[in-house]
Amino acid sequence: MSPANRTADKADQHRKQNLPRHVAVIMDGNNRWSRQQNRSGISGHRAGAVAARNLVGLCLEKQIEVLTLFVFSSENWLRPKREVSSLMALFLNVLQRNEIAKLHKQNIKIRFIGSREHFASKLLDLMDAAVKLTMNNTGMTVVVAADYGGQWDITNAAREIAREVAAGRLDPEAVDEEVVQQHIAIGDLPMPDLCIRTGGEQRVSNFLLWQFAYSEFYFTETFWPDFGEKELDAALADYAGRQRRFGKVSDQVESD
Repeated sequence: MSPANRTADKADQHRKQNLPRHVAVIMDGNNRWSRQQNRSGISGHRAGAVAARNLVGLCLEKQIEVLTLFVFSSENWLRPKREVSSLMALFLNVLQRNEIAKLHKQNIKIRFIGSREHFASKLLDLMDAAVKLTMNNTGMTVVVAADYGGQWDITNAAREIAREVAAGRLDPEAVDEEVVQQHIAIGDLPMPDLCIRTGGEQRVSNFLLWQFAYSEFYFTETFWPDFGEKELDAALADYAGRQRRFGKVSDQVESD
């Protein structure tokens, strides 16, 4: 079976089971979890890294095609310097361990989205190495959003399109949603079906603004380090009970 046919077959299977193909997660509540546990701030982020690793395994078991994790936002640089330094050290430590090799053995592809301007060269080298190692994998894709912001993403796409127009390679009148989709981060992947946000807050926090056009949202009070299989199953069950209309009325969707 060709890759295109396998992709179509997976999509059809997910529709029948009412499973999302692409799950995005805003992993919130690490610091509040630490305070609740009377632990240091970085302990919450370490526990959050374990929860992320476990979620990848759970999504792989449930045949979720794409998992996008909001690891570090553009605005997170504004946090206290000590916390930012600890987060960067944790990020570096995760990439230096055998985590990527384990994902590679599971046929998982790793991608990173976001600005690359503020990361140390050593961290960038490890990110590039992870992408290179897993780029030919054909199983699940894990997208890591680091120094990412939805406004940055759209601005970056607009800048790239403007360059094409200025170079005469693109007619301004030809710029439509499809053209923007081609320049937006992960525009080649299925759009997120479901966004899960932990920690009790109910906002998107500048995450995947373009990509969330018709995504379903699930908010839970559970802090991210405590998010596990039970919480994921609850989110997927909630998603399965929804009717996605994409601008249509219910009768149209039911007749499709």
